[in-house]
Amino acid sequence: MSSYALAFAAGLVPALLWLLFWMREDRKHPEPLRLLILTFLLGMFSVLIALKLESIVFTNVNGDLARLIWWAAIEEVVKFGAAYWIILRRKEVDEPIDDVIYMITVALGFAALENIFFLLNPASKGLAIKTIFTGDLRFIGATLLHVVASASVGVAMALAFYKNRVHKHIYALVGLILAIILHSSFNVAIMVSDGHHSLLASSVVWIAIICILLLFEKVKKVHPVSGRPVPIASKK
Repeated sequence: MSSYALAFAAGLVPALLWLLFWMREDRKHPEPLRLLILTFLLGMFSVLIALKLESIVFTNVNGDLARLIWWAAIEEVVKFGAAYWIILRRKEVDEPIDDVIYMITVALGFAALENIFFLLNPASKGLAIKTIFTGDLRFIGATLLHVVASASVGVAMALAFYKNRVHKHIYALVGLILAIILHSSFNVAIMVSDGHHSLLASSVVWIAIICILLLFEKVKKVHPVSGRPVPIASKK
């Protein structure tokens, strides 16, 4: 296997394995495979949009800290925007846990292509294998970070699934702000400290993953008080 093929596989396969893991949380009412594939590909495409916007920030914003925060905000907004406009308004999204599953799926698609790009540079130098097997903490942590951040938005939306339109928007906004804060904090810990806080940051992300698993159980218990759920927007 060439270094480039290895880089592609190493970026894609772990994301797909994580997707299978999270899909098990919704195994009683699994989502249509075609929508999951579409969402995953949408997440990958979102990377290209984010990179373009991030390049604009790099050119026009001064200061590493400001750039890191802008980049985190861009990635979280792009992921959420893509999932919301293309997936989350569909009629197939008919229970609270669906919001979490699709947000995680778009995040994994985003992380997959981002990781492929991350590995292509060492692959060009014949160092892809070394990069993968030394378990670069930023490489691993960034993947889980995307899951945690997007899942935060999904959980917030799920908790408001049966609430009115105003509450739905408020919960989604709060979830998005939390995602940006989490992402920004991770970026600052990794980049500004020259990687010295990588282990701490990755440990926090793993703890957050456990919290998301616990919140999954809470989301599964969300039921309408009366009547049908009020959609955040018209279902497609």
